Amino acid sequence: MGPRWKGKDSEAKAVKDPMSKIVWELQSSLIQSKSQGLLCGCSVLLAAEAEQAVLLNRACFGEPITAAEKDKQWFQLGLEEAFYLCYSLKCLNIVGEDKRLMNVEELWSFMKSKKAIFPDFYKAYSHLRMKNWVVKSGSRYGVDFVAYRHHPALVHSEFAVLVSTEGGGDVNGRIKMWSDVHCTTRLCGGVVKTLLVLNINENSQGAVSPSCVEKYTVKERTIRRWNPEKCREDHTVVESETNNHTVQADEMSGIALWELLIYTNSSQE
Repeated sequence: MGPRWKGKDSEAKAVKDPMSKIVWELQSSLIQSKSQGLLCGCSVLLAAEAEQAVLLNRACFGEPITAAEKDKQWFQLGLEEAFYLCYSLKCLNIVGEDKRLMNVEELWSFMKSKKAIFPDFYKAYSHLRMKNWVVKSGSRYGVDFVAYRHHPALVHSEFAVLVSTEGGGDVNGRIKMWSDVHCTTRLCGGVVKTLLVLNINENSQGAVSPSCVEKYTVKERTIRRWNPEKCREDHTVVESETNNHTVQADEMSGIALWELLIYTNSSQE
């Protein structure tokens, strides 16, 4: 399932203005202005001047919120977004609810206290962002994230993302039963998205500090329903050792995806 662009010129616009360039411009702007976000519950509020507001919108970080100030635009950043800007891009400082500047270790501990699965979610978020995917909340579709090739104004989201932890400590608890797998793949098919499962392996590193996450590994798997009555000759795939797994390369994203095909009998639907 390839990208679904929203207009004739959308793909050309995306190629001309790559997301990596937009994020770099935002990073430079935030560093230059020494921007600070305000920690507020399970989100971070960021006040942006007109130029930065445009860059935040173009780079798809946060959601604009209505405020009384006319000379500034406020944005609400999710925990993963805020920590990515602070830790990975090193372009945002964050002030705690006590008005004191927080260091990375304090911020990490706070976010883990607010969200037990934050380390794995952050690894998944940063993994996709570093590959220049735009990552937004997937709550509307019953998944953890959705991933876009470029700005949502230009293209529909391509992947519905679930985060899973390898081993016995998976606190997310998704797709552990076949009924859950079938329900999720049917939903993704209905909204024309591919289910992407990111298996996070902590490699016995724990989550004491954010540096531990750098040693985590990510295994990517796509899961989709397969109708045996549909011709598959147009798809170039390489068969693996088992008949129900295939692997294919996504040239634009650089992601090699293991694909699990869920057999369905269309005559019963």
